Amino acid sequence: MTKEKTYPRFTLAQRIEHLTQLVSFTILAVTGLPQKFVTAPWAEGMIVALGGIEQVRIVHRVAATVLLIATVYHLVMLGYKLYVTRVKLTMLPALKDAVDAWQVFAHNIGLSKVWPKMGRFTFEEKVEYWAFVWGTVVMAVTGFILWNPIATARFLPGEFIPAAKAAHGGEALLAVLSILIWHFYGVHFRRFNKSMWTGKLSEEEMRHEHPLELADIEAGTATRPVDPVDLRQRQRRFLPVASIASVILLAGVAWFVSFEETAIATIPALPTVEAFAPQTPTPIPPTPTPPPVESLTWNGYIGTLFATKCTSCHGEAGGLALTTYADLLAGGANGRVIDASTPAESLILVAQTTGEHPGLLSEIELDRLTQWVVAGAPER
Repeated sequence: MTKEKTYPRFTLAQRIEHLTQLVSFTILAVTGLPQKFVTAPWAEGMIVALGGIEQVRIVHRVAATVLLIATVYHLVMLGYKLYVTRVKLTMLPALKDAVDAWQVFAHNIGLSKVWPKMGRFTFEEKVEYWAFVWGTVVMAVTGFILWNPIATARFLPGEFIPAAKAAHGGEALLAVLSILIWHFYGVHFRRFNKSMWTGKLSEEEMRHEHPLELADIEAGTATRPVDPVDLRQRQRRFLPVASIASVILLAGVAWFVSFEETAIATIPALPTVEAFAPQTPTPIPPTPTPPPVESLTWNGYIGTLFATKCTSCHGEAGGLALTTYADLLAGGANGRVIDASTPAESLILVAQTTGEHPGLLSEIELDRLTQWVVAGAPER
């Protein structure tokens, strides 16, 4: 049995990089979308299932940090390929990509029977790559603003913060939909492409997806010849520069994620304010000064005394009422409270002399009340 011929497509380092980006992007989507649609029932359920909003935010930020570190690695490796190995710039957009896109569209709607021949990267792959680059820039800038809102407000108008929130959520939704609709269809459904996992494509896949690259490989022009001596010289020049650049970029990532703790931590502590307490208690209305014995009447003194000391319990509702002179004469459930024939036995005086009545009168007040009852309890 003849073994199927294959062609290398991606190195192990490229596949690990892709896996890292895939995992971090997925985690960002799973933890980010519920925060964007936080009022939706499904979003609330996801947040609870993931351990609560604080846990979701922590995981989201860790995944963002991983994505930034992977981006730094990609930039350094891109510099290595361009300067040291002098690879062809096959990912740059060209006029042919627009022509290929039109031919694919015409083929899909039946206007053309010709499928365009494409090179190492198709126009679809280039669009996805540059969309990822653009999306990473937008998400990094807006993410920094949302991560460090107070620092941002020192340099930019406050309106930039809600604008960054809208752009961050909108770009995230666009990226997720792009992956689910475009990338999944082109890579997994239309024709399952395993090259990002195996690192290679079969000859039949190459002829269908990348016929121009296959032709270059067969002609020996797919890669540029490299002089080993020149290669080592470029490596010696590149490595120290790349090391310094990597340290600077990674320091930038560390600064990005630790620039500001939280908005709450930056609020100055408020001074302790003691609860208001008046220096003097609320004064009790003074008891009217007892008048001379000869002027003791209901209207002159007794009515005011009862209003001050008695009517809080003996009001108008049920039992004995002492609010008016007529109520006093009418008595209560136990009968009349004033007995003109035997004043000392009047219930109103007996209740005060026992010492157990809640509203006790002072000695002088009780003396004036007794004298008033003995005098026949005059009204005027």
